[in-house]
Amino acid sequence: MLVAGCRSARREVVVGSKNFTEQVMLGEIFAQMLEHSSGNGATRRFYLAGTYICQQAILAGRIDVYPEYTGTALAAVLHRNATGDAAQVFEEVKRLYREEFNLDVMPPLGFNNSFAMVMRGGDARRMDLNKLSQLSPFAPGMRLGVGYEFLERADGYRGLVQAYNLKFSDSPRVMDLGLLYRALQGGTVDLVAGSNTDGLIAALGLAVLDDDRHYFPPYDAVPIVGPELFQRFPSARVVFDRLAGSISADEMRTLNYAVDGKKRDPSTVVRSFLLQKSLLA
Repeated sequence: MLVAGCRSARREVVVGSKNFTEQVMLGEIFAQMLEHSSGNGATRRFYLAGTYICQQAILAGRIDVYPEYTGTALAAVLHRNATGDAAQVFEEVKRLYREEFNLDVMPPLGFNNSFAMVMRGGDARRMDLNKLSQLSPFAPGMRLGVGYEFLERADGYRGLVQAYNLKFSDSPRVMDLGLLYRALQGGTVDLVAGSNTDGLIAALGLAVLDDDRHYFPPYDAVPIVGPELFQRFPSARVVFDRLAGSISADEMRTLNYAVDGKKRDPSTVVRSFLLQKSLLA
């Protein structure tokens, strides 16, 4: 009762995120728009490790909202296989999160951040590689780098190597997501499991191998909202309605690169973006 009372009395929105740049950018977008809408401050609890930690935090009421991806929600949280197109996956995740967790899955933000298998552009051209289905003969001579979650997830490493008959010479090198492209550029690894909207892909001249067997499900970015946010701040619903479909994949890459490539401050980048898009009006 005391915990519930503290939650109800809380006046600031608490926004969470996982521990990579895109999540921080989306969390900052949520925070600035909710601050503008409610007239109250927002507490930022970013870099909360991975999916499991964010899920537990929102279930416990320690955060009110965080950005998630529909394919991740389905595979890593709900432990289900994706069937159907992006709209069907979203509807299934929305229904199951409401039934099982009493959480709201708000409309997609406008881009799909699928996993992307990325290699150095020069290597891809030399090997004449552009599809994952072409990778099998080269895999024994390649070193793979992955994030912690990708190694364990149902939609991650084990399923990928089965779907494409990949046999690497060694176990994947597991590292923080922020180190993947540095390791690839430095030659420590030859292939990494990155993300489709990573800003450094184009900036570093890297190549993304096409998932031509459609192994990865849709990963539409969506806000996950706890049960008390709309009770405390009814105007928050308008915020997420305005955000629906407002961020393209190209725009997300630009935002990510502004931080990862140009080393700009995330809050300043987000502020400029929201003003440019008239999302703070």
